[in-house]
Amino acid sequence: MKLQDLDIKGFMAATSGSDPVPGGGSISALCGALSAALAEMVTGLTIGRKKYVEVEEEMKALAPKMAEAQVKFLQFIDDDADAYNVVFDAFKLPKETDEEKAARSNAIQEATLKAALVPLEVAKTAVEIMDAIAVIAAKGNQNAITDACVAMMCARTATFGALLNVRINLSSLKDADKVAELSAECDRLHAEANRKEQELLNSINL
Repeated sequence: MKLQDLDIKGFMAATSGSDPVPGGGSISALCGALSAALAEMVTGLTIGRKKYVEVEEEMKALAPKMAEAQVKFLQFIDDDADAYNVVFDAFKLPKETDEEKAARSNAIQEATLKAALVPLEVAKTAVEIMDAIAVIAAKGNQNAITDACVAMMCARTATFGALLNVRINLSSLKDADKVAELSAECDRLHAEANRKEQELLNSINL
């Protein structure tokens, strides 16, 4: 069974168990899914309300985007766990001969890069939906503005958590150019997520 198909209690049990997955990467993806779900909820609380008729079409356009993001994030939960397992399997490859050692080293490097790229996609997706969340918070049902703020905070957590997982994998990569490229992307996403969250939180008076 996929992790994304577990019920809440089952997922919590899997997370708190002694197996390394689901770990921080999968939890970051879950935070992203919760972020998109909360944002979609606010659009639903806005659509059909006379007070918000002027923004109804905009909310109707944003709702399916949040639904699509949820699907992506849920898949990332399993993708991250699968990527970890591939790395784990690579370390178990034989290393008796020089040929085996070389093959094992290459497999580890390839798997580690993939394990970095999955959470990078989580972070990118989380940052991408933050602009929509900001619009939903500003124009959506103001009785649910705190829900939109929590959505934004979950998106930031998804970003920051995912980037931590990217960086720890980068520390094991030997390709210096690739490490520099992905590290710069991590820096950009981290700063962007932080800025977008702070802009929203600074804009409300609570």
